[in-house]
Amino acid sequence: MQTISKVCLAIVLFGGLSGASEAVAEDPQYTSAFTTCLNASGGTTPGILDCIEVETKVWDKALNDAYKRTMSALPQARRAGLQAAQRAWIKFRDANCTFLNDPDGGQQAHISANECLLRMTAERAKELAAFSE
Repeated sequence: MQTISKVCLAIVLFGGLSGASEAVAEDPQYTSAFTTCLNASGGTTPGILDCIEVETKVWDKALNDAYKRTMSALPQARRAGLQAAQRAWIKFRDANCTFLNDPDGGQQAHISANECLLRMTAERAKELAAFSE
């Protein structure tokens, strides 16, 4: 399974979505609306970033919903542990993804940093959702 950063790199380098959209469509991590958005972006950096931003908002909501469900499903004694873990995870995610936005990395670094935020948010949302199932 390819990560979205590889897909975005292909879009930037080759200026199109011919093979890239197929890779995204095969990745069940992201919504079909994301694939549609990338297909409509024309392979431009602003278009790709807009798609990533919209998809990140979808997964951020899923993350918040999963966090609330998990908190309510946990015994009171474990809730403080999840809260501490979530706060530490947010700090790590933000620092990690900010680091990827290398000022000398050009457009791809900016895309990679935003993709990192999307990927890590989606993964954490799924991880927390599994706790409340």
